[in-house]
Amino acid sequence: MGNRKYRGIEKKQARWGFLFVLPALLFFSLFNFYPILNAFYTSFFNRKVLSRAKPLFVGLENYVRLFDVARASNPLSFYNSLRATLVFTLGTFIPLLVLSLILAVFISNLSSSKAKKFLQISYYAPAVLSSVVAASIWMIIFDPRGLGNQWLNALMRTPGIDRKWLVDPTMEQVSTMIIYFWKYIGYFVILFITGLASIPPTIYEAAIIDGANKNQTFWRITLPLLKPTVVLVSVMSMLQCLKTFSTQYMLYTNGAPRAPINVITFNIYITGIQEQYLSRASAMSVVLFIMMMLLTLLQFRTTKSENVDY
Repeated sequence: MGNRKYRGIEKKQARWGFLFVLPALLFFSLFNFYPILNAFYTSFFNRKVLSRAKPLFVGLENYVRLFDVARASNPLSFYNSLRATLVFTLGTFIPLLVLSLILAVFISNLSSSKAKKFLQISYYAPAVLSSVVAASIWMIIFDPRGLGNQWLNALMRTPGIDRKWLVDPTMEQVSTMIIYFWKYIGYFVILFITGLASIPPTIYEAAIIDGANKNQTFWRITLPLLKPTVVLVSVMSMLQCLKTFSTQYMLYTNGAPRAPINVITFNIYITGIQEQYLSRASAMSVVLFIMMMLLTLLQFRTTKSENVDY
């Protein structure tokens, strides 16, 4: 009787739990799963946004068009968007991961609690801003008379030189990376600090008693125990870089979109909203989704390890 009563309570709790979770599941399905499935479906048709004509089924034609070698020479082609996205991701993702870990270790090792709180707030403050506001601030800095030229010229002792942050193709890519790095590094620093705080101090005390120095402690204890946080930060930062849009959009002028900032998400916007080729934009979205899934799975596979018990 007791077991039956216990099972009955468990079933009742499970039903109530499902009812409480159901609104969130419906909301998530409506605004996440449905757009993904709809984009996948639309990519097999020839459909324009404001056209009343019935969409024509074209199969894989939209995907073939994306990877058509004859269009690869076009600086605004999907090939260029793929290259621009990978360059931006690698140029931002790696510094974000490495420097956020270094800053987190530095802040965690500070003896003053006030200094720790001040630095955490200072680094995290840009993450509160929207991407549009962050890009607007840096566009002022990157102005020919702005602080960007002044700081770099003072550092390199080359007064009066305009680095053309928002004009030169290479510098334009560097500008987007700097904006994105400045905005998100504080967020990942906080994640690493949280991961470092979860490591029991008794492990470090035992290592010091055994004669381990700071370098050995970091490489043999801190980094292995921090691996779950490293995986989390690496996946989140990579996905953030792959789906970047606002920064590139803010640097986009009224003219044609420039190749260095024509990442996949920006190309989706130009193709689907401005040119109204919804099917081609849907095909790009599906390709980007598959890229993000594959790279995420690759990261999990390469960093797969057994859980560490403290």
